[in-house]
Amino acid sequence: METPSLGDLPDIVPIFPLQGVLLLPRTPLPLHIFEPRYRAMTRDALAGDGYIAMIQPSGDAGGDPMNPPVYQTACLGKIAASEQADDGRYNIVLAGVCRFRLVEELPLKDAYRRVRADYAPYASDLEPPPADATTLEREPLLTALRAFLDRRKLKANWEEAAKASDEQLVNSLAMACPFAPQEKQALLEAEGLAARAQLLQTLCE
Repeated sequence: METPSLGDLPDIVPIFPLQGVLLLPRTPLPLHIFEPRYRAMTRDALAGDGYIAMIQPSGDAGGDPMNPPVYQTACLGKIAASEQADDGRYNIVLAGVCRFRLVEELPLKDAYRRVRADYAPYASDLEPPPADATTLEREPLLTALRAFLDRRKLKANWEEAAKASDEQLVNSLAMACPFAPQEKQALLEAEGLAARAQLLQTLCE
């Protein structure tokens, strides 16, 4: 998928609030869309620019249980693949594009939520690291990950991990590991790849 420029990104974005679900730049996220309002959101996105943002509920008290307060940092994704079932449900793959700060929430559209986004604080997300970049100490991270997974009786594909770039490895692990929502949010908001990798290692330890 071609990397857009900052000016190409949409000002108004539909949001998909899911607790414990993380999307990061240049990392795919498969989703099963079944709730009617999010089917409408997906339908509109597919008919338009293809953008949907993932965001987590913040856990704060709010007046509308159907639309709880959300964190102020989210990640824009673009639908890279989609399939609609006969019953109207969708299976999609979102490709992470760029994080953003939520400026304001707009009125509901077909019961789904939309926000105005500010990408400027995370403009560096649009600049992927060089393919030959080797800036991370991978072995301490992988050692901590092995222990973390062993304690939870979980498995990983270590061959694929060895072949992944630093960014692919760190972002995929941050998205896949069963951390608490607050920990997932901290991984999302980490300033850069090195900071995310260090936090990921700390959480595993």
